[in-house]
Order: sequence, then structure tokens, then C-alpha cells
Amino acid sequence: MMRGETARYLASRLVTSLLIVLGAMLLLFALSALVPGDPAATLLGPQASPEFARQFIREMGLDRPLHERLWIFLANVLTGNLGVDVLSGRPVAGMVLSVIPYTFILTFAAIGLAVLLGVPLGVFAATHRGSIADHVLAFISVAFIAVPSFVVAILLLLVFSIWLDWLPVLGGGEPGDWADQAKRLILPTVALSLGWIGFIARLVRSSMLEVMAEPHIRTLRAYGISERLVTYKYALKNACIPTIALLGLGIGRLLGGAVLVEIVFARPGLGRLIYDALSVRNFPVVQGAVLVVVVLFVVVNLLVDLSYSAIDPRMRQAQRYARDGGAG
Repeated sequence: MMRGETARYLASRLVTSLLIVLGAMLLLFALSALVPGDPAATLLGPQASPEFARQFIREMGLDRPLHERLWIFLANVLTGNLGVDVLSGRPVAGMVLSVIPYTFILTFAAIGLAVLLGVPLGVFAATHRGSIADHVLAFISVAFIAVPSFVVAILLLLVFSIWLDWLPVLGGGEPGDWADQAKRLILPTVALSLGWIGFIARLVRSSMLEVMAEPHIRTLRAYGISERLVTYKYALKNACIPTIALLGLGIGRLLGGAVLVEIVFARPGLGRLIYDALSVRNFPVVQGAVLVVVVLFVVVNLLVDLSYSAIDPRMRQAQRYARDGGAG
């Protein structure tokens, strides 16, 4: 019975995810088709001859009817063809694959740092509720949340790279030189993760306070189990369940935030690729790269949603209740 419920839930989430990706594909196509101006003039410049501009438009397929261009776009994406860079002639899929490891590394380093610092800070604030330390952590967390990542990136760049000269300034590091790449990853990771450290700390604190007031925690204390064991073995496990759900949203938003951070630090990645393509209206690259970001966001949220359902028994009960139409 449980496996059947899980299979039905998985099927419904997969359908929803596919519909989201399809909607993103249609939106991307519509935005690229409705942007005003002449893409040939933007890409080729004013010196291009009319004959060359017409040939360029024909090669891009912009002379075809809108519905035909939509069908070609959807068919290409479904076969894994993200198009061709109109400037270099390189496949967009290859361009995305060449830079996506940099974005992955930055994103997961940022979320890892946020969890590594945010969870202990949240637990400490919850176990010292009302103390001076709790109020100080609350102020710091809100400050972290309020400051945009690109502002933090600029400040870190000025202080640690230019004034103090402790860390490299720009770039992703020399290929194969792991030490250089790690040094150049420090400041972008801190800039991208700072706001999420505050988010996770506040969420863990509120979840811990809620869990610590539940009857089963009071029962454990009544049986004489040590406060440390109650806090870290029983309460923290349940308090981290909402954090898992937040991580799915966090990874998706960090992928978006990486755009600005990669620009500030001149790092290779999906964000830098999208920015450079947008600046010259290179729509095939923009469409392909943004679509990959959307797919990654959907897949990560699907995996987090499924893990959240597996960890929290209340989610399985809610699924069973919804399936039965609310019958008791």
C-alpha cells in the first residue's frame, strides 16, 4: 500500500515538473520572439551589408513563421539540441556543459557553508532563548538576509582582494590547479551563502523551539534523558525537516544568485554565460542556458520534495488523506 502511494505521488510530481519545464520553454520562446529590435543589427553591427544580414536571419530561422519556429525549438530541445551559438557556431549544449561545473561547485559550496554555519547557530540560539547571545544572533541573521549577495561580493572583493591582498581577485582559477581554484572560490562562496546562513539559522531556531515544546520531548525529559541527547538526537532531527524543504528552494535561488556573483568575480559559469549572451542578444545561448537552470531547479526541488516526504511521516499521512478524499 505504501509503495503504491509513493508511486502515485511520484507520478504526480513528475507530471507537475514536466509541465513546469514545458511552461518555461514556451515562456523563453515567447520572450525571445517578442523582444523588440533587430537581432541581426545587434549581433552583426551597423557595418553589416543588407545581404549578409538577410543571410544571417535566414540561418537563424527568423524568417520562418512563428508557429514553425516554436515547433522547431520544442523538437530540438526534446532531442537534446539546445541550438547553436550564432557568433561562434558552437553547439549551445557544449557551451553549457563547459561552464556548468563552475556553477555547480559555487552553488553547492555556498549551500554547504550555509548549512554548516546556519544549523549550529540556529540550535545555539534556540537553546539560549532570550539571552544576549540569542538577540545578537537574531540581529546578525537579519543583517545577513537583508544585504544582497552582489553587495557582499563587492565589499569582499574590495576588502580581501584589493585592500588586504589576501585572496585572488578574479576568475575561476587555472584548470587543473585545485589550490588556485579553491582560493578563488572562497570569496564568491561567502558572498553567495551569507544570506542563507541567516535564513537557515532563523528557521532552525524557530523549528527547534516548536519541537522542544512538543509532548514527546517533554516525555523524554521526564524519563531522565540528558538535555544534550534530547536536543541533538531527537529535537534537531525533527527541526531540520523544514530546512530540507528550504534547501530545494535555496539551491534554485542560489543558481539565480550565482549570476550576479559570477559577474562581480568574473567567474566562468552559467550566470556569466547568460549575461554575456544577453548583452549581444545571442538568443540561442540565452534560451539554452536558462532552460538548463530551470530544469536543474525543477529536478532539485523534486528530489527534495520526495526526500521530505520520506523523512516526515506527516507528509505520507497527508498524501493518504488527500488520496482518500478526506475520509476518516
